[in-house]
Amino acid sequence: MAERISRDEVAHVAWLARLQLSAAELERFTPQLGDVLDHAADVAALNLDDVAATSHPYPVTNVLRDDVVGPVLDRDEVLAQAPSSEDGQFRVPPVRGESP
Repeated sequence: MAERISRDEVAHVAWLARLQLSAAELERFTPQLGDVLDHAADVAALNLDDVAATSHPYPVTNVLRDDVVGPVLDRDEVLAQAPSSEDGQFRVPPVRGESP
């Protein structure tokens, strides 16, 4: 196993990250950062030659139903109930900045 990270190295990393750590925080964070680095080393040491690359841990399937054409409303009947229509379409107030 690689040598654990020193308190001075943690202080230097904190300085690079513009963190102001107290002496108590340095004492607490030094072993924690060492544990993180040890774990990263364990992961890096794994033999993954026979492991296929994946982009998702589970098979991705479409959970939506197929589109099926069904009964539709009559356009003229719907437009007759609209407050305003023009040329077979709903007429809406102009968008801000457009002239009516």
